[in-house]
Amino acid sequence: MPMSSYIRRLRESIGQDLILLPSVAVLPYDESGRILLVRQADTGRWGTIGGSVEVDEHPAESAVREAEEEAGVRVELVRLITALGGPQFRLTYPNGDQTSYVSLVYEARVIGGSPRPDHDETVEVGWFHPDEFADIELGDFARSSFTALGLL
Repeated sequence: MPMSSYIRRLRESIGQDLILLPSVAVLPYDESGRILLVRQADTGRWGTIGGSVEVDEHPAESAVREAEEEAGVRVELVRLITALGGPQFRLTYPNGDQTSYVSLVYEARVIGGSPRPDHDETVEVGWFHPDEFADIELGDFARSSFTALGLL
C-alpha cells in the first residue's frame, strides 16, 4: 500500500523531517521453523512483513492486514513477541523521508492464501530459516529486528 493519507498530510506539513511512527512486524513461521520474508521493492533487500499502524487501527489488525497486502497470506497471530525501538530503528527512505519506528513484533502462522509479492511494496517472497539470515541481503530494519530477537 502506498503512503497513507495521514502520513502524506504529515509529510506535507513537515517535509522529510523525522517522524515517530507505530508499526508492526509479522513473522509467519512454518512447521520447519522458517520465517516468511518479503523482498522490498524500494531497496531490493529482504525484510519482515509489516508496516505502519493506521489511525484508529488496532496493531493486531494492522499485522493481519499487512500480511495479506504484502505477501498474499492470511495469518493467525500466535503471540506478541516484543516491542522494538531506538536508534537502530530509524530509517531514511530513498526519497529522503526520515522515520523512527516503534514496532510490535508478532509471531504468526499462515492459515490461508498463497505467498506472493504485491508488486507494489514487495517484489518477491521466500521462506528462510534463521540460520540463513546471515547469507541473504537483509534490510536494516530486519537486521536490527533479528539481532534484537537473537535470531542473527
